[in-house]
Amino acid sequence: MKNLLFLLFLLAPAFKNLPGKALSSIPNSATAKDGVIYDYKLTETIQCEGLYPMHLQGISTDKKSNIYWSFTNELVRTDLKGKILDRIKVLNHHGDLCFEGGKVYVAVNLGKFNELPGQEDSWVFVYDAANLKELGRYKVPELVHGAGGISTYKGNFFVVGGLPKGATENYIYEYNKDFKFIKRHVIASGYTYKGIQTAEFHEGQWWFGCYGSPKLIKTDAKFKILDKNDFNVSLGIVGYSSKKLFIADSKANADKLHRGTIGVYER
Repeated sequence: MKNLLFLLFLLAPAFKNLPGKALSSIPNSATAKDGVIYDYKLTETIQCEGLYPMHLQGISTDKKSNIYWSFTNELVRTDLKGKILDRIKVLNHHGDLCFEGGKVYVAVNLGKFNELPGQEDSWVFVYDAANLKELGRYKVPELVHGAGGISTYKGNFFVVGGLPKGATENYIYEYNKDFKFIKRHVIASGYTYKGIQTAEFHEGQWWFGCYGSPKLIKTDAKFKILDKNDFNVSLGIVGYSSKKLFIADSKANADKLHRGTIGVYER
């Protein structure tokens, strides 16, 4: 028996890396593969300069030298060190955002979230990525529970948003470059608290961030579920490169002012 216990003690570290381990027990890691997150490691933390009255809703980058942050009623452009380059007040509620073709697109709801249709007021606002000057607005009435997040794939925009209690699936709304509605896609996810908050297409897969549990839903390009787990990407996720992910977080201080950070994950 003593020999057996000693052998198990020696083998214990190896068991920690076996496939199938719950994501929540693997801090500071992420993946672009099916299953739990293994092959990305936290290498750097970027802190956005300043404090904000409302929490972070999402992030994006131009994949060069700029990071864009949405703090619900403020938009911020920083460099890769988090130094503020532009900071503007915006209407509440600006949600997740994406960069495309020199512009920043933000999912915006000026009405209620997560209610039956008719109480929302869903839009996509467009800003100049160089200075955050507003360039235009597109109404997206198909998001009947409130527009909350946006991403791009193959030249089209995909908008996500709220979900009322009792719903059994999530919806992704696809638009062309002029925001003409194309199709509503369905994810057989079951109910997720307040729907989907963030979206990013990275390395052949969709990453969707949710509140509650699961916090992360990954699908293929046709929205078939590949994995659900509790790695938190609900405050922002963006693929900076094929080997680098930016994952956002937001914490409030004693004065209820929020600070945004990004964990840089590499493989």
